[in-house]
Amino acid sequence: MILRIRSRDGTDRITVPTAATVADLQRLIAATATVPVPLQRLSLDPALLLPAGQAAPLDPAAPLASLPLANGSFVYLSYPPDARSAQPPPPRALAPAGSFGKKMTMDDLIARQIRVTRQESPLCAAASFDRDAANAFQLYVAESLAFAVKRAGFLYGRVDADTKDVLVDFIYEPPQDATEDVLHLMRDATEEARVDAIADGLGMRRVGLVFTQAVGRKASDTGEYTMSSREVVQAAQLQAEGGIPEWVTAVVKLEVGDDGSGDVHFEAFQMSEVCVKLFKDGVLETDIADSDDPRLSKMRKEVIAGGKDTMEVDNDFFLVPVKISDHQGPLSTGFPIENRGLPLATKLRAHLDRAKHLPFVKRISDFHLLLQATAMLDVKADVPALAACVRLQAQVPEGYQMLIEYLAGQT
Repeated sequence: MILRIRSRDGTDRITVPTAATVADLQRLIAATATVPVPLQRLSLDPALLLPAGQAAPLDPAAPLASLPLANGSFVYLSYPPDARSAQPPPPRALAPAGSFGKKMTMDDLIARQIRVTRQESPLCAAASFDRDAANAFQLYVAESLAFAVKRAGFLYGRVDADTKDVLVDFIYEPPQDATEDVLHLMRDATEEARVDAIADGLGMRRVGLVFTQAVGRKASDTGEYTMSSREVVQAAQLQAEGGIPEWVTAVVKLEVGDDGSGDVHFEAFQMSEVCVKLFKDGVLETDIADSDDPRLSKMRKEVIAGGKDTMEVDNDFFLVPVKISDHQGPLSTGFPIENRGLPLATKLRAHLDRAKHLPFVKRISDFHLLLQATAMLDVKADVPALAACVRLQAQVPEGYQMLIEYLAGQT
C-alpha cells in the first residue's frame, strides 16, 4: 500500500509491502527521505509535529497490518533540524533476494504492473437484435417468470466484416437454474454442438450472451449498479470463451416508473479487454460470497485502478457500452422455445400443419424447430446441410422432409 509520510518539510509517498513492519518503513524512509533511522520518530498522531511534540511513538517491531492504516493513510515523522540530507544516498547494489529478504517472483512483478482503466470504445460498432427473437425472450421473462429470477440465452448471428456491427438473428436458451441473484447454466455439450451446427449451416455463429436481472436482486449499500460482480465474472468468462473481439453482452431489466408501470429495457455492453485478461490470468476473483458488495469486483492480486492500489474495482470500470438497435432477421420464431419445461415433441405436428400452405423450407425456417427436428440427424453432416437449405431457401431433400414428417407423426 501507499503511505503518506508527513513531516515539517512536506509529504513523501512511500510504497510498502503489506507484510512490512514499522522498522521496514523506517528503512524505506531513510532510503527515500534521507533521514537516518536512529533520528526518526514515527507516530499516527499529528501532534508529533507540534512544537511540544507529545505523541505516542510507533513500535519498530509492530507489523503495519496491525495498525489502523489503509492505502493513502498519513504517518507523521519527526526528526532533529538538519537531520535530513540535502542529497539522496548513493543507490545500493541490487541483491537477488530483493527488499527485506523476500524474493520477487514473476507473478509479483506482473501484479505490480496491472492497471485497470476504462476502455473508451467497444470493438464492435453496434448490436442489432432480430425484433421477434428479442421479443420472444423478454415476453417469457415478463409474463412467465415476472422478472422474479434471472434468465439467460446465447446470441447467434453475424458480424459485419466492414462495419463491425453484430447482427443477432436467434437466441438459444440452454438448460439453466436461477435465483434472483445467481444464474447457473447447466450446459449440454451435445445440444450445444447441434446448435452450433445449425448456426454454421445458416451462415451464423455465437456472438454473445443475453441475461435478465430480477426485480428483487441484491441491493448495494452504495446505490444502484449496472452489473453485479457475479454477472461481471460470468460475462467475462463467456466472452473469453466466445473467441471473437466483437462479442456482446446484453442486459434485460424491468424499469418501474413513478406511476407503477413497468418498461422492459435492453442494454448492450462489451466487457473491457482488461477485464477479460484479468479473468484469463486468474486475477479476477470468481468465488463470490453473498455478503460481498455486488457493485465491486474483487481481485486475487493488488491492481492499480483510479490511480491507487486496490483489491476491489468498481464494476463500471469493466463495462463498455454498445449502441443497440433492431432488425427483421431471416428466421421465424413461431415454434416453442427449448428448455422452458414444455413438451416440445407434441408441438411439431401442430406447427407444420399451421403453415401447410407454405413451401416446406419456409415451414421449418425457425431455429427452435430445427433444434427439435434435428435430434436424430448427424451433427457434422446432416444438420448443417438441412440448415443450409433454410439459409438458401432451397428445396429440402426428400429424405430430410420424410424424417421430419415422421417425427411429427410420432407426437
